Amino acid sequence: MSNLEKYNQAFCELFSLEEGFDGVAVRINDTEDWDSVGHMELITALEDAFDIMFETEDILGLSSYMEGIEILKKYGVEM
Repeated sequence: MSNLEKYNQAFCELFSLEEGFDGVAVRINDTEDWDSVGHMELITALEDAFDIMFETEDILGLSSYMEGIEILKKYGVEM
């Protein structure tokens, strides 16, 4: 499974998104179930999937699907 597939799988499972969803439209305030608990579940899922540990500023900064990709790149995850 590619890194992008792992990333998409986390979003699909946590936020009940259909496969092939429009990532540009997935934002914290516009996505059902992406509340504070959902956010921490996403952080945990991504840390586990990519064997990384997010810094606090990145946890707070992950506010959209696209922003998450940029944050993961900072940790050496190739998307």
